[in-house]
Formats: sequence, structure tokens, C-alpha cells
Amino acid sequence: MLSGFKDFITRGNVIDLAVGLIIGTAFTAVVSALVDSILMPAISMLVGSPSFDDFFVFGQIKVGVFLTAVVNFLLVAAALYFCIVMPINKLNERRAAKLALEDEVEEEDPQVALLKEIRDALTVK
Repeated sequence: MLSGFKDFITRGNVIDLAVGLIIGTAFTAVVSALVDSILMPAISMLVGSPSFDDFFVFGQIKVGVFLTAVVNFLLVAAALYFCIVMPINKLNERRAAKLALEDEVEEEDPQVALLKEIRDALTVK
């Protein structure tokens, strides 16, 4: 029973998930600071208010609160995409192109490979 638990805990997927969760939690502060300190003040300079909470109030129904949450979500998603996802995708594309170029360079002509095999076979005898 304990050995099964040990195998489960030390499996690579569990450790990768834990590391990803910890890094994601730490990165939340960075993205929140970007949205709260840079993007929302920029929007408030354009609109005049840092949030839409007071807009579209119909009695007890506050549509502005929902609108603020949607805008915050879109800002966080845009910040993650343009600051993290897009640069990492570009880096991965460059790395894949470099590896593909190295693979092309390492591949030799099949005729040359055949001639080398014949040469090696003749030198052994």
C-alpha cells in the first residue's frame, strides 16, 4: 500500500503538476500587478473610471460589476497571451527550425552512405 503511494507521488506527472501550480500561483501576482497598476489605470484615463461598477445599475441589478469582471478577465488573458504565450511560441518555433536545420545537415546522401558501407566491408576482409 505504501509502495503504491510512493510510486504515485514520485511519478513525474505529479511533480510537474505541483511545480506548475506553484509557479502559476506566484505568477498570478505578476499578472495582477500588470493589470491593476498599468492596464486598468490606462483604461481609467480613457474612460474616466477604473471600474464599471457604477455603470448600468438597475435597482439591485448591477450589470457594471459583471462588466468590470469581464474586462479584468480579458485584460489578464491578453497580458498572458502577449507577454508569455506568444514569446514562448516564437521561441519554440525558432528551436524547432534550428533542430530541423541540424537534422538536414546531418543527413547524408544515400549513395555516399552506400559507398561508405562498401568501403568498410572491403577494408574488413
